[in-house]
Amino acid sequence: MKKILIPVILCGGSGTRLWPLSRELYPKQLLALAGERSMLQETMLRLAALEDQGRPIVICNEAHRFLVAEQLRQIECRATILLEPEGKNTAPALAVAAFQALHEADEPLLLVLPADHVISDPQALIRSVRIGEQYAEQGKLLTFGVVPSRPETGYGYIRAGALLDDSGTQVFTVDEFVEKPDQATATTYLESPYYYWNSGMFLFAASRYLDELSKHAPDMVEACRTSWQMGRQDLDFYRLDRHAFAESPADSIDYAVMEKTSAAVVIPLAAGWNDVGSWSALWEIGSQDQDGNVTSGDVLLKDTSNSFLYSSSRLLATIGLDDMVVVETPDAVLVAPKDKVQQVKEIVKRLKSEARAEISVHKKVYRPWGTFESIDSADRYQVKRITVLPGAQLSLQMHHHRAEHWVVVRGTAKITRGNEVFTLTENQSTYIPLGETHRLENPGKIPLELIEVQSGSYLGEDDIVRYDDTYGR
Repeated sequence: MKKILIPVILCGGSGTRLWPLSRELYPKQLLALAGERSMLQETMLRLAALEDQGRPIVICNEAHRFLVAEQLRQIECRATILLEPEGKNTAPALAVAAFQALHEADEPLLLVLPADHVISDPQALIRSVRIGEQYAEQGKLLTFGVVPSRPETGYGYIRAGALLDDSGTQVFTVDEFVEKPDQATATTYLESPYYYWNSGMFLFAASRYLDELSKHAPDMVEACRTSWQMGRQDLDFYRLDRHAFAESPADSIDYAVMEKTSAAVVIPLAAGWNDVGSWSALWEIGSQDQDGNVTSGDVLLKDTSNSFLYSSSRLLATIGLDDMVVVETPDAVLVAPKDKVQQVKEIVKRLKSEARAEISVHKKVYRPWGTFESIDSADRYQVKRITVLPGAQLSLQMHHHRAEHWVVVRGTAKITRGNEVFTLTENQSTYIPLGETHRLENPGKIPLELIEVQSGSYLGEDDIVRYDDTYGR
């Protein structure tokens, strides 16, 4: 009897190499970088051709949970969403996914896919999955090795060994996982028929993975088992137990299992794969004009060639550029030669050491109820544009240091202010005194938009005392 296949989507990365567009609280897998939909959405949709699959499992950071849930809702995808209390790399993440899958199905296979990859030929991936299923059912731990197209120094490699059988199916034993090479070594790998890029995609039986992990990292298995068993359902999410998960060692599946097991096999994959690990990678997969430029947004060019130019909020004009990356966001601009964009991680480190807000959030900040965006601020005042989704509500709250004026510009607002409850419509306003309990709700069917003017001695987001919150914050 054929085993059920459950996709497992790894959605916990931070995507720092694509700063300033990717931020800690809005990472690259949630961005629309290679099409109209986010990378997470594209990953889920390309699985539609897989018949008889089980309910997907998505593993994400707790801070991203509402964004992930909303993006899945937009494409009408029902999934089990597991929340990691902290990042522990891929091996523990897959362990808790395996426990969840075994709870949902009898001896399932797991198809493990990162949420932030581009696959331009999804049918080729599906064909490789179908070939790989028979080997996974036999107890093999299968990885997909991407057929290299250039001497790439930014990827790890897999060296294939013997052909697994003589049926003509291209599935090989794994001789070795190879670290990222230098340019000369990568060139020799390209010329060899035995080397493939390590894609980070896997296919194996859930119980088989746990068996191998138990051999090589028993402490990890026990910590993950306990964390899953002691977890709890919270709205649309399953929260792993924080304390038990903290006891798990942090490690990748490559180091914890694949490099140690004798059951690893590799299937070559030629599916237009790209891990979108840098701005230059986006230039490579983008639609280039006659001068080799890839543009997005309001961009005006003169004597510019072979460049990636991205504008999110205003006119971007360039003169005399070649082989450059320019990325504009409302609060930060990145300018770098294409061959230097990997060094953006050094900028991110510096921003983090200086506790700069640009490392974590955009000017537009996403919340489970909608968004807010800072329009203007100075000493003792701040102006925000607030959007509340239909049917959503903010927490019942109070501020110690600021008062607020609200002006409705679109939709209908239901206001709780102290013991009062009343409704405001377009062009109406109200005042929330300092220290007054209040709540904002959208009872309508269209987004509620309002302008908020804050005034007071301290305007930080941490000046919130919550008394009741739909979202459990």
